Amino acid sequence: MRREAPGARSPAFAGPRRSYRRRDVSRAARTSEWVAAVVLAGSACTTPSAGDATRATDASVARETSGGAATRASSASEASADVVASPSGASGGVAAGSVASGGVAASAGEASGGAGSRTSAGIEASGIAELAKSGASSSVGDGAKIQASAASPGGTAPRPPLAVGPLRPGLPERLPEPLRWLAIGGGATPEFNQVSIEQDLLLAQEVFGTGGALLFAGGPGSHGVQVEDDEARGDPLLTTLAELFAPRGGRAATYRPTQSTPIAAATRSNALAAVKQAVAQAGPLLRLYLAGHGERGEPPRDGGLSLWGQTSLRVGELAEVLDAAERPVQVVATSCFSGAFSELVFVRGEQAAGPAPTSRCGLFAATAEREASGCDPNPDRAAQEGYALHFLNALRGRDRGGEPVPLDLDGDGAISPLEAHARARIAGLGIDVPTTTSERWLDAAAPARGKSRPVALPEEDAVIAGLSAALGFTREDEVAAALEHVLKDTSAAYERLDAASGREDDAYRAAGAELLARFPVLDDPWHPDFAPTLAAHRPQIEALLADSALFAAFRAAQDEVAAAQAEVAELLARSARLERLLRAFRVRTLAGRLKARGGPAWARYEALLACERGQP
Repeated sequence: MRREAPGARSPAFAGPRRSYRRRDVSRAARTSEWVAAVVLAGSACTTPSAGDATRATDASVARETSGGAATRASSASEASADVVASPSGASGGVAAGSVASGGVAASAGEASGGAGSRTSAGIEASGIAELAKSGASSSVGDGAKIQASAASPGGTAPRPPLAVGPLRPGLPERLPEPLRWLAIGGGATPEFNQVSIEQDLLLAQEVFGTGGALLFAGGPGSHGVQVEDDEARGDPLLTTLAELFAPRGGRAATYRPTQSTPIAAATRSNALAAVKQAVAQAGPLLRLYLAGHGERGEPPRDGGLSLWGQTSLRVGELAEVLDAAERPVQVVATSCFSGAFSELVFVRGEQAAGPAPTSRCGLFAATAEREASGCDPNPDRAAQEGYALHFLNALRGRDRGGEPVPLDLDGDGAISPLEAHARARIAGLGIDVPTTTSERWLDAAAPARGKSRPVALPEEDAVIAGLSAALGFTREDEVAAALEHVLKDTSAAYERLDAASGREDDAYRAAGAELLARFPVLDDPWHPDFAPTLAAHRPQIEALLADSALFAAFRAAQDEVAAAQAEVAELLARSARLERLLRAFRVRTLAGRLKARGGPAWARYEALLACERGQP
């Protein structure tokens, strides 16, 4: 039986609308050969580093599980060379321009991140096009009707065509000049290229104004923005089998061309080359905006941002580029574990190497240990939550919904990035715990005890006032006690979730074994006998699932896991707001001590604050 844990490619919890992804090494190591047989989509804020799944929760209760190797996707060029287009996009067929309901994904844009995106001659010969012909209504599970989805003129609309080329992934010889900002983002594959990432980058372009350049996902001409479907599509039996044998989040999505205007694909090589070129000459502050999925690193300099083509921009290698920069750089990163980029305050991103030789700073959606909200396939901005929504709207004096709000904390007539960062800390309702390079410097340089002097930190004052009012706490010790209590509850909730996930695994094995005992290839859609088996025995397969006590137990176990997920999600969001408030108190304390000590360390802190408040 093949059953890959969805967590092999995504995080435990990634904020509102995201699902907890189970991570059992024995299941995560299995190949995901079902992923191209159904409509694909995903919603996650982390992408595994070097193919290894990583789950991190609150810094105080960080619990990691390793996922195993994520299966590589075939390239778009390989897919386009191997697929024969079907003009009809009919259900159960194989199409280059669309995925027929109940059919096989036949492009890199549809199957990327899964078992591969080629539609092989062997599969075509095996009669996959016959799947729809065998589809009659029957019942599965708790008497629920399964309707074969053979498309008719009045049925499900066909997928949009994928041929939008020509692709232009390469970086131009020269970046636009003068360059005030550089934005880099998108997913490593279409599965992780959720529409909210593109929406955030479009908003960033609007807010930052002229003088910028964007590197996004597959680049100009690419067709890989994931948008959640309004209603379920596809063959319900295939969906049920896939859910049993190869669980994976986000299968109900459509992929469309990007609405942005990138100059190149957001690959590691393009990103590094673009940054090198942007900082090679002396000039004013450059804003480097990074959006997408984060990768946790241990140490943090090994973490970074997941980029197109399953590549990564590591903190350490970015630090080495910036060590030679001729102009100051302000980094804004909105991904999970983005606080790892706060190590940029040090040479090569290593604290032991000492302070960085050039001027750079940063504002980040989450600490190096925590995930962040965001990365949503639902295009409805009102349903989304994430640091970028709050931060970018705050830069133009608005709340996340676009309504004007007073955010000029220091009264200078402008809203600085650090003031926008404070707004995100106050207003965010997700699991984000934002941080900055100046906070990281305090951790490294401020005395643990000693004298203190007053420091003007209007941003921290605003966070303390706003979250104290919202949470009902006025003293630091009260917040610490409340956070400790929530973290204990969170730890217990994770234990219940782990236990429920174990019972779900047991139930899957039993239900899967019962089904495979009669139909041995149903866990392998690439087997030559798969399509003929489904075509000849669909009624018997559906009847077995409908009458099976073991499959009913599997469904019940899924419901139990879903309830446990919801409990964990609520506790993570609650702990995030408490931790934000506690960290604001702590920043105030450490800054006062560092000012009392004075010297180069205090001067460095003031320079970091000035950089974080700066506008390009």
